[in-house]
Amino acid sequence: MGSALWAGISGLNASSTEMDVIANNVANVNTIGYKAGKTYFSDVLSQSLSGGTGSMQVGRGVQVTEVGTQFGPGSFETTGNATDVAIDGDGFFMVNDKNNASYYTRAGSFHLDSAGNLVETNGYKLQGYNFFGGAMNNITDLNLSNVQSAPLATTIFSVGANLDAGTATGDTFSTTQTVYDTLGEKHSLGVTFRKTETNNMWSFQCALDGVNATAQTYEGLKFDNTTGDLSKIYTGTVGALAVGVGAGAGTIALNQPGQIYQTGTMILTKTGAGDTASDWSITNFGGYTNATILSATAAAVTVDLDGNGGADLTLNQTTHFAQNSTGTFTLTHTEATPVDLSVTFTAPSNGATIGAGNVVTWDLAGNTSLPITDYASTSVINSLSNDGYASGLLKSLSITNDGKISGFFTNGQTADVAQIVLANFSDPRGLKKMGSNLFGETVNSGPAIMNVPGASGMGNVASNSLEMSNTDIATEFINMITAQKSYSANARVITTEDQMLTELINIKR
Repeated sequence: MGSALWAGISGLNASSTEMDVIANNVANVNTIGYKAGKTYFSDVLSQSLSGGTGSMQVGRGVQVTEVGTQFGPGSFETTGNATDVAIDGDGFFMVNDKNNASYYTRAGSFHLDSAGNLVETNGYKLQGYNFFGGAMNNITDLNLSNVQSAPLATTIFSVGANLDAGTATGDTFSTTQTVYDTLGEKHSLGVTFRKTETNNMWSFQCALDGVNATAQTYEGLKFDNTTGDLSKIYTGTVGALAVGVGAGAGTIALNQPGQIYQTGTMILTKTGAGDTASDWSITNFGGYTNATILSATAAAVTVDLDGNGGADLTLNQTTHFAQNSTGTFTLTHTEATPVDLSVTFTAPSNGATIGAGNVVTWDLAGNTSLPITDYASTSVINSLSNDGYASGLLKSLSITNDGKISGFFTNGQTADVAQIVLANFSDPRGLKKMGSNLFGETVNSGPAIMNVPGASGMGNVASNSLEMSNTDIATEFINMITAQKSYSANARVITTEDQMLTELINIKR
């Protein structure tokens, strides 16, 4: 008869423990990442009343065998913080304390501390792969303090513009854009277009920081007379100087190849005995009817081909030309289908380079090129582009489903800077609750299995989100009622057994 007392007491203890678990679940209904506990019971070894047969056994009460953690998902709450992360599926965030002890959590409320570490609310450091300043395959503290976007030297540029078809011969139109060298220093890349005597042709000259390019694969643009679209690119060359009657020797240099808009032979004649411009004349224009002698000295004679200013070519006298001497040379105009152009610049003064060995490509004909037109409307820059940029500091973060942390930098660039690594266990129910939303590894849980989100059974992660407690209030209230009823019933067993014992004692009276 006395065993009923002990059974009732065990029931009281078990119901009290269940109420403790329920109370803890309810208390943590708003705790981020909290996983509710559940009380599991079992009966106590029964006693046999006779013969040891199973049909005559009476139980000795109840015992709590486990307070298990329920790892079902909690609901997600959207936040305005990009480093708030929730796990959609299996896995735990790995965090280390200052002593490098490892803990695991589902509470993904992270932020950057003063040292640039991603930490949770206890200050423990989130673990993963850093893509900057260390081995990418080592799991370590995620630290973004030294993350910087390296500069990129400009290797290609493009110009989108309209060049007014009504522009007068010799007039110019210029564009300027900022480009970058290998150190990220800014430079000014300019392109100056000059209208030739032919209506649909423009020469151009590229310059870096005001210094003309040392070489251009082509020097002029030819537009379709009907549509105004770019149809050809061209360059000009000059043949060797041939000295006719009289004495003298020299070479001929072409200063503005883009001004050679047709092929023809030109003759310069020394008509006077002196060394001024009036002592020279053009006796065969080669089709350049407005050509004039621009200047003359004992060393050189310069010629303006369109008569609108500018030394387009130079006759250099290596032996002084006598009066009535002639110099003959051929100007050759060569056209081609538009292609991307190579422009060679003098190296920047800071020791860096630009482009590939100071050669920059003008994207003139590729799929990404910007259009240049020759319409009868005001010359205007429509757009400019190049692929260079300066170095940049980290400005903001975003996190993708696979845990990659992408940084947006002050130079406008975006790059992956780190990746979160998750852990899972053969038996997550074997983890030990450490408080502060943390779990610890135990023999029962098995060692941590680590991988990136979305791989090998790991859940994906969701940025700007937090996983809330998985406590179900309705379920807990029902459990609370049953626990209270159980407690009351077990208390009634004890009082009833007490009355029975009292009656037994009273038999002797």
